[in-house]
Amino acid sequence: MVAATRALIEAQGYFGTGVNRVLADSGAPRGSLYFHFPEGKDRLVADALEEGGREVAGLLATAEAEGLDAAAIIRRLLDTLAARMEASSYDKGCPVATVALEVSGTREHGGNERLREVCERIYAGWERALADRLVVEGRSRPDAEDTAEAVLAQVEGALLLARVRHDRAPLDRAARTVALLLAR
Repeated sequence: MVAATRALIEAQGYFGTGVNRVLADSGAPRGSLYFHFPEGKDRLVADALEEGGREVAGLLATAEAEGLDAAAIIRRLLDTLAARMEASSYDKGCPVATVALEVSGTREHGGNERLREVCERIYAGWERALADRLVVEGRSRPDAEDTAEAVLAQVEGALLLARVRHDRAPLDRAARTVALLLAR
């Protein structure tokens, strides 16, 4: 159910993903949903977001363990996400962004504070991992944190543009721009 939810929310968002579709795509009986996720759709979506967040965090950690510098780590991340995007005919981009955009407003405008906090925590973890790498590479903590946030913004913006344009070129440009930013 989590895998089916993840695929659906990444392509269709929180509001475009119904429980019936999750059950149909996962092949799970309705009773399983309420047994495993007594808090309902929000818990299921939170778990799917967390799974996507762990995938990206794992990719960052693996690249760092291989001794890649920050620019090469981001290049690998962008290449991996671009491949996923192309393989899905541009239905998938960042495993968090589609839901993050929907749930981050106020409750009166469709916001969902619980899921917004999950998205915020995932993004903060990615930023922290990159900032830690930049500190290892010699930057001060404040500079590393500022730079990590700028890099994440570049990556997320490039993913959005690539998905809208059905073209990976924004991701390739972002990789080159990030390399310049990190070279200073």
